[in-house]
Amino acid sequence: MRTRQSIRRFTDQPVPRAVLERVLTAAADAPSGSNLQPWHVYVVSGDPLASLKKAVADRIAVGDSGDEREFAIYPPHLRPPYRERMAALGDVLYGSQGVARGDVAGRARIRARNWTCFGAGTALFCYLDRDMPAPRWADVGIYLQTVMLLLRAEGLHSCAQEAWAEFHRAVAEVTGPPPERLLFCGMSIGFADPAVMHPRVRHAPVSETVTFLD
Repeated sequence: MRTRQSIRRFTDQPVPRAVLERVLTAAADAPSGSNLQPWHVYVVSGDPLASLKKAVADRIAVGDSGDEREFAIYPPHLRPPYRERMAALGDVLYGSQGVARGDVAGRARIRARNWTCFGAGTALFCYLDRDMPAPRWADVGIYLQTVMLLLRAEGLHSCAQEAWAEFHRAVAEVTGPPPERLLFCGMSIGFADPAVMHPRVRHAPVSETVTFLD
């Protein structure tokens, strides 16, 4: 758990299919309410992923801001302490690359790396049925965390990316999901690039998020 972090620079070393199958087979045992297992996963690599990356890059290049949003990623008005936590993340991600808070173009350039999978050659796209209520979205989160920890056990890293939902139509051109499925997020999977710094984000202490009632 302590070795897991969201990696934003991968090498081009391919991930063996057998490793991915082993990870996803084990992750299938993740718990879910009434055993619904509401996740639907598509693993994309090779030419299909290259085509997807290019399609999104071409759209961004002409100022396309993505598809209509199908769900809100954050509340419209973040209040403390969530606002401060998001700001701290931005300071680490952008500040470590010399981009100031007010540098809108610089931040957009770095954010656009999401849609290159940060150089990773494998991406996982996770869908769930549109009629699934909020508790079942929690099941999907448990499943994805299980996948990410199992990837660490295999020496791999990952980065979960809700940003892919901003180009859900482009993703659907590759994955071909039935209309009742909604893209929740993507996940870049691969080997962390040892030649670059991977800054860690400070997380809240237990005293800030946990209450013990003895």
